[in-house]
This record gives sequence, structure tokens and C-alpha cells, in this order.
Amino acid sequence: MTADPGTPTATYRLQLQPAFPFAAAERAVPYLASLGVSHLHLSPVLEAVPGSTHGYDVVDHSAVRAELGGVEGLRSLARTARAHGLGLIVDVVPNHMAAPAPERLNAPLWEVLRNGSKSPYARWFDIDWRAQDGKVLLPVLGGPLGEEWRRLRIEDGTLRYYDHVFPLRPGTEGLPLPALLDAQWYRLGWWRLARTELNYRRFFTISELIAVRVEDPEVFRATHATLLELVREGVVDGLRIDHPDGLADPEGYLRRLDRAVRAATGDGRGGDGRGTTPEGEGGRRTAPEDGDGQRRTPEDEGGRQTAPEGCDHGAASDGGSRRTAPEDGGGQRRTPEGESGRRTAPENGGGRGTASEGESGQRHTPEGEGSRRTAPEDGGRGAAPEGGGGRWTVVEKILARDEPLPASWPVAGTTGYDALHHIDGLFVDPDGLEKLTALYRAFAAPPADLGGDWAATVRRAAREVVTHELAAEVARLTRTASRICAADVRLRDHAPWALRTAIREVLVRLPVYRPYASVGTPPATDADAVLLRSAAAGAREAFTVPLEARVVEVVRDAALGRLGDGPDHRDFCARFAQTAAALRAKSVEDTAFYRYTPLLSAAEVGGDPGRPAVTPEEFHAFAARRLRDWPAGGTVLSTHDTKRSADARARVTALTECPAWWGRTVAELTRSAPAPDPHLAWTAWQTALALGHGDAERLVPAVLKGVREAGLRTTWTERNAAYEEEVTAFLTAGPCAAGPSVWAAIGAEVDGPARANALGAALLHLTMPGVPDLYMGTEHLWTALVDPDNRRPPEPGAERQAQGLAAEKPLLTRAALRLRRKRPEWFGPGSGYAPLTAEGPTAAHCTAFVRTGAGGRGGAITVVTRLSRRLAEAGGWAATRLPLPPGRWRDLLTGRTAEGSAALAELLSRLPVALLVRT
Repeated sequence: MTADPGTPTATYRLQLQPAFPFAAAERAVPYLASLGVSHLHLSPVLEAVPGSTHGYDVVDHSAVRAELGGVEGLRSLARTARAHGLGLIVDVVPNHMAAPAPERLNAPLWEVLRNGSKSPYARWFDIDWRAQDGKVLLPVLGGPLGEEWRRLRIEDGTLRYYDHVFPLRPGTEGLPLPALLDAQWYRLGWWRLARTELNYRRFFTISELIAVRVEDPEVFRATHATLLELVREGVVDGLRIDHPDGLADPEGYLRRLDRAVRAATGDGRGGDGRGTTPEGEGGRRTAPEDGDGQRRTPEDEGGRQTAPEGCDHGAASDGGSRRTAPEDGGGQRRTPEGESGRRTAPENGGGRGTASEGESGQRHTPEGEGSRRTAPEDGGRGAAPEGGGGRWTVVEKILARDEPLPASWPVAGTTGYDALHHIDGLFVDPDGLEKLTALYRAFAAPPADLGGDWAATVRRAAREVVTHELAAEVARLTRTASRICAADVRLRDHAPWALRTAIREVLVRLPVYRPYASVGTPPATDADAVLLRSAAAGAREAFTVPLEARVVEVVRDAALGRLGDGPDHRDFCARFAQTAAALRAKSVEDTAFYRYTPLLSAAEVGGDPGRPAVTPEEFHAFAARRLRDWPAGGTVLSTHDTKRSADARARVTALTECPAWWGRTVAELTRSAPAPDPHLAWTAWQTALALGHGDAERLVPAVLKGVREAGLRTTWTERNAAYEEEVTAFLTAGPCAAGPSVWAAIGAEVDGPARANALGAALLHLTMPGVPDLYMGTEHLWTALVDPDNRRPPEPGAERQAQGLAAEKPLLTRAALRLRRKRPEWFGPGSGYAPLTAEGPTAAHCTAFVRTGAGGRGGAITVVTRLSRRLAEAGGWAATRLPLPPGRWRDLLTGRTAEGSAALAELLSRLPVALLVRT
């Protein structure tokens, strides 16, 4: 079949890196086409920091990454993919660029550092020029300046510090070093200053990723021209938008992108059908000619980001190798390893954001939990099958459990973390989880706010992060709020401390990533205003004087964009929401998830460890909403950011069916190999259980990452070397030294329910409403941890000796993907979804549904087993039956046929799942 530039039937994610460039992906195309996907989903393809294993550290938007094969390599991949019926989806990073070493790799940033706020590139970056005396703080020094002084040198007209190379302000080259430093448009500072003094916005707390002001139409054009050209050429068929919550105006960005894509593809809406649009509409303009007939391509014309004089886009300085300064004194930038190399605790370490006491962690809408407001008449999302207008587009939006995606966003939907939560939750035994949690509390004895209670743990983590890791962001909001108040006589006399307190207190009470509000327009949903009002009501409790508490209303109204329409009003409204997103990410996902650990599989992106279980009724309701509202949105089970792969989580989730056994087992194992603390023992053994063995090369770095993220006894930035040595020694003597008898005993309890969980989750993922995205390798049995496993080069099509689950999962995956490709009308927009209800004594253990085409024609039935150990304890399926729709049905996995009321004991005798089609 020919690849469809509209809705994919399924995508396959490839993490490109120098060890797996475009040519390697091209060689994998025949295998991936035979698997049954319709599109390859590529990690970012634009020029990134040399050696990057993830590509989210973009340095040049105008070039396709040379280390991957450049634009010709990408075009060749696209041609081969299309010849095999596949399209390409590309990951887009609009929020930030790398602040690399050497700095000349990022030409626009280099220009800003050389020429300051007057540089034509200054508009590119979200820098607060009113702070730091109009300079950009660069927190790159390994220690205070006075101690690092002798390590600075002037060489070839640049200022150098280890692997860092900085431009010099014109005319300052001959100054003595002290005067030269003072004369620059930047200030070199100790890396520890970032958390309190930084005056540019960054990705979460990573100072090496500087935020881009993509809301500026000229910046949008320059940073998207190459991608749009690839869309126009037909090389790129769809887009995944990374971290939209970091943007000042997510909806505005998505609408501009939609118009630009339509213009590039000749759609005509928002453009003239020839690939051009009016200025400001996100299209690409042709650069005017200068006097010698050459095309001029300044930063606002969408041309190539030409390196200024003295810049080298090739490799890093010193022969292309980056020299790292010694720890705690030599300029090391403290960017520890983390999820996919990006969600890491950098200079400032740990944490992520949160709900206050009494908050449910949910965003409610007037129409009911999880509902979505009716989209505007133009549909918001453009043509229904294509989502994003001219090309299928999804956004990496992390939704709370019942939070709706804004209906007006012109996209096909999210990347699918909300689906992950609902699929995983179906296999959690709520009664067993309650018992497991009680055993965890008795064994690990964590204080309520340090891992003993989910809500309390989130609250404390949020306060830590907003006070420490995000202190610079809060300081910027406070400065802006102070100017707003000073300019309006009605708002004066609110002290900076009061504004700062109110900002913090409102932020920590938001139970979602961010509100969507802007100056001069109502919030994206009524729920946004409700959330901010609720958070403000709770924030008043932080003040003892009622009159002082009124400052909370000022912060609330400023966050809603209701205080005015000046530059400071717009800045506060946008930056408040952006800070809220960073707080939520750092305090919940990067801190609380590692502190509250009764069930590690529940601590996943978009998950709710305090309420992970999902009933079949809740799952069916979610699936029906998905089909109604976002039928072409993405669904995932494993990604480059998930903390554990789906199959690893399936093993851990099985513990909810045998909590007493797990409690006894951990106690016995810890007696034979004592841990530095019981919390570590509990989490380390669960992590080892997720892998199914004690592989030291994988387990040690994963557990060390966990204890640093938790921040209970060591952190990324305040390392407790003695404790970390104890952790390593325990892992070596405990899980990594466990003999075959230990793993056999664990397997005897866990392998059976883990098999049912893994196959059930995979089949639900591949057949529920939405577009499934398979992470590389997950068509096979794949038990993996985010670090170091997600940095490995892909191995698609590698030969594997498989039996049992390892043979069953690829069989299931291939059958479901090929069915989706053959019968897209059963699964895509316009298809049908209906739950099927089993009858009999163990009916609760069966979850089933039928997918049909328009008018109920044709169809496929998914049948999965949930809580399989409990099922066995209840005597198995016995007389339980599943009434099937009329017709004769055949299981694509076993060849078995059934009709009428099928006996589940027979239908599921060989596998715990079935995929039926009418014969």
C-alpha cells in the first residue's frame, strides 16, 4: 500500500543517534514494513550537540543533523520508506535549544553573547535583560569565579574555559582580564548560582537548554523553515511536538504551525496554496537579494543560521572532543544522566510540582470528569482524519487523570501517556495494592511527606522545588509582579516578599501541569479559571494578616491575564504557566515518584501513584471518549521517557496480586543482604524484579539515579559519596549476587501474571481507539529501565531465540499491526467501539470490546485477562462465557474459532488474550 499522509495506522519510534543514523534506519525499513506499521516515528533530526544520543539539544534549526547523514540521508530514508509503504513522523523541539560547549555551536546564541540585547538574535531567547545588569548569567564555572580565575584564558580572539568558548564584545579584546570580563554581555558564574540567579528561561532546571521565544513570528519562521521545507517536499508526513507546556502560548504556536503546514502542503487554509503565507502566519518567506545578487538570510527570514565570524559549526573545539572539568572545581556542568538525556537533574538537582492537601490531582470540567468542551465550528483540529491540518500532528501533553486536552488545539491529540495510565491501571488489583502499600509502610517506615503518603509527598516535593530548584524562575515572576503593582495605584503596597509567597503558594496547589490563559482572552477551558481560583483560596492560608492575603488575588488575576494588557502583564501570565509546568514535572515525576514507592510501576509519566487502579468500566469510558473526541490521537506503552518499559511494569504490577508473598520475600532477602535503609531495599528489589535478574550494568546506574532523584540521602548536586558507595555495595551483594534459586522462586510467583499483564496491555494498546506508537524493540519482550537502556542504539529486526512470552508477544504484535493496516476503517476515525460483557462467576477478569467500521460493518474483537492470579485462585474461568456478536469468529493468534456465547476456558486456553475477526 502507499503511505498515507493523513492518519497513521501505527507508528514505530526510532531513537536516532550517531550509532544509529538515517542509513541504519533505512536498512531496517523492510523489517518494519513487514511488522505492519504505517509510519516511522523519528527522534529530532535537526543539528544537535555533537555526540548527542537523543537530539533534543538542537543547535541549528536550518540544518538536518550531519552525524545522522544530513538532509540527503533523510531524503534517502524517506524514499526507501515510501517504497515500502511507510511515511515519516518527525519529533519537533520548539521550546528550547542547547547552550552548548563550545558555545559557538549555537550561532544565534553566540551572536547574543557577543552583541547583547541589541543583537538581532536577542529576540530568539527568553532572557530577562532587566536582571544581572543587562547581562546573561552563564553558570558554567566549576567553582566561584575567584577560584576559577586562573583557568580562564584568551585565545584566538575568544575567552576559553575548558571546553567552553565564548565570544568577546567587539573592542574589548585587549583589555586586562578583570576589565574584559566586566565588559562582556555575559557574566560567567559558578554553576550553583543557576538555581537562584539565572536570568534566562530553561527547559525545567537544565541550564544547558535555553528557552526559545517561538511565540515571535520571526523566530518561528527561522526555526521551522527547514522542517516546513521537508514537509513541502513530502519527506516528512507528520509531526510530534515536544513539551508544548513550555511554550508561552501553546495554542497560538499550534495554530501558527497548522497554518504553516497547510501552506507548505498547498492545503490553502491560511495561505495561498503555493506554500507561502502572509507575514506572521508561520509561513516561509523568500530572503530578499542584496546588492550582489546573493540571498540575504538574517535571523528573521527563515534562512540558514549562518555562524558569525569565528564560529565553527563542525565539531567542538580541541579537535572535536569535549574536555570536562574536574568535579567540584573544574567547570563540570553537572548534567547527570537522566531520562533520554533531557529530563535530568542538572546543576540544581531534583524535584517536580503538585497538589495541595485535599486536592484530587484532577482537572475537572463543567461537563464532567474527563469530558471535553465542544470544539469551535471550524473544528479547531482541521480535517478530522489528518489532525493538525495538512499533516497528522500530536503533542507531548501530560494530562492529569481526568484532565481534558483543550478542544481548540489544532492537533490529532496527545502522544498517549493518558492511554498508558488507563491500560496499566486495568491490571492493578486495588485490594492487593492496599495490602502492598500497608506492607511497604511497615517495612520502609517512611514519614508521610517523604514517601509514606502520596498527597503529602507531592506537597513537600513541590515546596522544595519551588523554593530551591526554581528559585530563579520565582524571582523573575516576583520582579514582574512588582512592576505590575508599581504601575497601578490600585495594586501598590504589596511587598516583594508577599508577592513571592503568594506566587509560590498558588503554584504548589495546582494539580495539573499548567493553566492555559492569556491576556485579553478567556482561559482555554473553564476548568483553568476554577483551578486558579481554588489554588488561590488555599494560598491565602499562608498569610496571617487578612489584608496581606489580598496579594493572592493579585497573583491569581495576573496568572489569568486579567490585570491589564501591557508587556509585563503578558510576561507574567505566560511565565507563570511555564513555571507551573516545570514545577509539576520536577516535583512529581522527578522527585515524588522516587519517594513514594509501594508499587514502582504506578510511578510513570502521566500516572497517579496515589490512585493507579482502573476498573473495566473506567477503561471503556476512556476509550469511548477517545474515539469521540480524539480518534486519531496517539497511544503509548513505552517511550524514551518512560521510567520502565511496559513489560518491566507488567512484572511489578503483578505484585498487587501477591502482596503478602512480596512482603515476606523482601524481608528475607534483606536479612541475607542488608541495605543502607529499608526504603532502598524495597525499591531496589522491585527494580530487579522488573528486569527479572540482577544485571549490575543496568541495575546499579538505575538505582543510583533513583536515590539521587528522590533526594532523601543524596542528590545530583549534593552527592553523598559514602551513601552511594553503600548503595552500590548493597546492590552488588544483594540483587546482583542473587543465585538462580532466588530468581526461580520469584519467577514462580510473578511470571504467570506478568505474562497475562504484558500480553493484555500490548493487545489493548494495539486495538483501542487511537494511533499506537511502538517504541523500538517493544514488539519483542523488552524489560528495560530509562537509564541506561533508553540510550542504546536500536536493533530492529535483530534475530532472537524466543519461546514462551518472548515468542508470544511478537506474534501478537505482528498480527494486530497487520490487521490495523489491512482494516484501518475498523480502528481509525469513524470506526466503532463497544464493550463486550462476560457472564459467569469470574466475568470480572475478562475485559473485551469490539471494533467495527462505519455502520457496524466487519469488526475485530479484543479479549484480555486481568488479574490472572486471582482468577486462578477463584478456580479459573469455569462456566464463564463471552457472548459474541453474530457470526463466526477466528482468533488470529491461535486459529481457534468461536461463535455465539464462547466459553472463555476454551477461547483462552492457549493464551490469556485473543484477537478475533469474522470469518
